[in-house]
Amino acid sequence: MGQWLDSLTTWLAANPQWLGLAIFLIACIECLAIAGIIVPGTVLLFAVGVMAGNGALSLWETLLLAYFGGLLGDAISYALGRYFHQDIRRLPGLRSHPQWLSGAQTYFERYGVASLLLGRYIGPLRPMLPMVAGMLSMPLGRFIAVSMLAAAGWAVAYLLPGWAAGAALRLPLPDGFWPQAAVVAGGLALLLVLTVQSSLREQHQASLIAAGLGTILLVALFIGWPHLIQLDQGLMTLIQEERNPRFDHIAVIITHFGDFDVQLAVAALLCILLLLARKWQALLFAGGAMLSTALANGMLKNLFERARPDVLLEPLHTYSFPSGHSSAAFAFFLTVAILAGRGQPARLRLTWILLACLPALLIALSRVYLGVHWPSDIIAGALLASSLCALSLALMQRFASLPPLPARVWWLIVPSCALLLTGMALLRMSEGVEIYRY
Repeated sequence: MGQWLDSLTTWLAANPQWLGLAIFLIACIECLAIAGIIVPGTVLLFAVGVMAGNGALSLWETLLLAYFGGLLGDAISYALGRYFHQDIRRLPGLRSHPQWLSGAQTYFERYGVASLLLGRYIGPLRPMLPMVAGMLSMPLGRFIAVSMLAAAGWAVAYLLPGWAAGAALRLPLPDGFWPQAAVVAGGLALLLVLTVQSSLREQHQASLIAAGLGTILLVALFIGWPHLIQLDQGLMTLIQEERNPRFDHIAVIITHFGDFDVQLAVAALLCILLLLARKWQALLFAGGAMLSTALANGMLKNLFERARPDVLLEPLHTYSFPSGHSSAAFAFFLTVAILAGRGQPARLRLTWILLACLPALLIALSRVYLGVHWPSDIIAGALLASSLCALSLALMQRFASLPPLPARVWWLIVPSCALLLTGMALLRMSEGVEIYRY
């Protein structure tokens, strides 16, 4: 198998015109029932991602090819399950390995939609779950919606590291970039692993553990950010290299979702709706998490007084560390996710948090893309918000568990907050994008 992989990557390196098709097909096979278990698609995706980042393809082209390839793999797998139903067990490969299907079916029946989101990142489950969804007659519209969302996060998680490594080899990055990147990535990975494990084990102090670990990493970042300049400059070089005027307008729209007045308005609306619904515990948790994040962010900005990157035509005069857009976005979306996960199993609670991090991460990354913040700024903002959200939850649950909100309350919260966020962001967009030109 190793010799075959070496031959394929060598051939693609000599014929880069086929690289785009290779990314699409490998992503499709990686998400295709049975084939995705046999073929080492993860290794191949990293290898072709490195080649793409070396100059053959832009980041957007690489991610889109992987995204649509993954969607095609999901669709074929779902169609197979929908067509054969229980007879799917007679297909070659499943007859000799029935545990592939039975394990995925058990996981799907237990966690439903959440299994398609979380299972996307679990190798043996990823190619089998769409087929199980079809076999068990999951509604097509619901499957398509979940697949489109899951494929987006999967494409970024599996292609971005390889593409970034290839681009980093191509561009003249500062000395010390890789050691600093390894330290930061290792710290974040350790935080995620320990937090997820404590949640899955239903530990009583899981929220306090998450708050403590996040605070430790945040303090380390506060102490070490002056020594991360090579990492910040290197990542900024990579991102600015990929800037495209066609995407600037999209990035500006996304970044306006995190503006101070927009986040203040939606946070106030959420608290008002909880007040009208007389959900006092939820109100105290939400208000405490979002207010403490806003106050802490303002104080830390004035304490560190870090200058923004020299990218904009009209540089902003406020300080950059930590990012207010990142902290506000993560505070709001994590608050909503924590409230949505009350009363549900640990895996579903983690699924809600994963979903909440996607829009918050987009807002945070838009700041780096537009050259408004350094990468360490948005990392600090995310850590600040997540630590204070976890601490607020731990304090609220010290004496009594935070109860789930009834469906009628969510029918008020979701459309009201979505309309307010969208309306205010589009209103800000009408003011123009000239400040974000470079």
